[in-house]
Amino acid sequence: MEEGKLDIHEYQAKEILANFGVATPRGAVAYSPDQAVYCATELGGWHWAVKAQIHSGGRGKAGGVKLCKTYNEVRAAASDMLGKTLVTNQTGPEGKIVQRVYIEAAEPFDREIYLGFVLDRKVERVRIIASRFGGMEIEEIAKEHPEEILQVVVEPAVGLQAFEARELAFGLGLNLKQVSRAVQSMLGCYRAFRDLDATMVEINPLVVTKDDRVLALDAKMSFDDNALFRRSAISDMRDHSQEDPREVQAAEHNLNYVGLDGDIGCIVNGAGLAMATMDMIKYAGGAPANFLDVGGGASPERVAAAFRLVLSDRNVKAILVNVFAGINRCDWVAEGVVQACRTLNVNVPLIVRLSGTNFAAGREIIVNSGLPIISADTLADAARAAVEAAGQAPARSLN
Repeated sequence: MEEGKLDIHEYQAKEILANFGVATPRGAVAYSPDQAVYCATELGGWHWAVKAQIHSGGRGKAGGVKLCKTYNEVRAAASDMLGKTLVTNQTGPEGKIVQRVYIEAAEPFDREIYLGFVLDRKVERVRIIASRFGGMEIEEIAKEHPEEILQVVVEPAVGLQAFEARELAFGLGLNLKQVSRAVQSMLGCYRAFRDLDATMVEINPLVVTKDDRVLALDAKMSFDDNALFRRSAISDMRDHSQEDPREVQAAEHNLNYVGLDGDIGCIVNGAGLAMATMDMIKYAGGAPANFLDVGGGASPERVAAAFRLVLSDRNVKAILVNVFAGINRCDWVAEGVVQACRTLNVNVPLIVRLSGTNFAAGREIIVNSGLPIISADTLADAARAAVEAAGQAPARSLN
C-alpha cells in the first residue's frame, strides 16, 4: 500500500459501485476450489471467469484470470490460483499471494472502454479520464493513442452533471441506448468517489454487450486512509496480506512508515524532517531504506518499536536517528535508543543526531551508555557518517 491510500479488491469495489447504480456482472467470492464450484452453480450459465483477487492490475497477462466452460475447469482454475504467488507487471518480482478468487458470470461483449476517476491534487478537483481503448493500461493509451483520451474536470460545487457524462459517452462513440446506461455508471462512480473519500476509481474495461448493456467488467478503488476514521465499512475491507508487512507493523504502533529500496534505515520525528533526512542521505551519495516518522510523542517504547521495524528489513546496513525535539525531548529519545540497543540485536552501525529540547541530557545518555553509537552535530554530518558506515558494512541475515 502506498502512503496515504487504502486499496481494496475487485469484488469489494464492484459491491460498492453496484450500490451506487453501476451495473456489474453477477459474481461471488470463493476461498477454496469447492467453494468456487458452488459459486458457479449458484450463478448458473455455462461460462464463468475465475479471477485472482490481489491488489494489482495486469492479472490477466500473468494468468490470474481464466475463462471456464465446465465446473471442473472452474475447480482447476481456482486450485491453480489459490495459495500461489502471482507476479504481475505491477507487483514487482516478489508478487502477491492469492487468498481468494472471484467467480463471475461471463458473457460476450462488443466493446471495451476505459473509465477512470482520479483526484488531481494540482487543480484540487476530480478528473475523469475516458478512452475507447479499454483493456489497456492508461499509460499505454496515453503513449500510443493520446488523441483518444477524453477528460472532464469536475466542479466540486455542483458535482458531475448529466450533460458532462453524456458528452463523454457520445465522445466514446456510444449509441443512444448505450449512452443512457453509461451516464448512469459515470454518475454512480462519481457519487461513490465523492461520498466515500476515494482517491481513485478505475473501471477497465467498461464493456458494451450485444444487447446494449454497459457493465463494469473490472473495477479498482483506492481510498484516503486519513478519512478511514469515518469510513468504518471501508476500513473493514482492508486486506493486510496484500500490504507490506512492515507497513502493517508500523500501523500497529502508530508509526508513519513507507518502505524504500535503499540500505540506510531512518528513524526521524516529523514528516518534514524525515523528507529532509532522506534528501540529505541522497545528497551524500547513499539511499534511504525507508521513510519513518515516529511522531511528536516519541517515547522509549515507540523508539524501540521503530528500531524493530527498521531492523526487519534485511537490506538495512546502517541506521540514522535524527531528532529535532520541540514537544518531544531528546533525553526520552536517547533513552529509547539505548534501550533498543540493549534489548534488540542492533547489528548495524548506528548514527544519532539530536537537537532541541534537553539536547545536552540526551547526548550525555548516549555517551554514558558505553555503546558504539556514532554521534553527529549536524544532519549533513550524520548523513555522511551513515553513508560511509553503510558502504563498509557487510550484508545482513535475519536468521
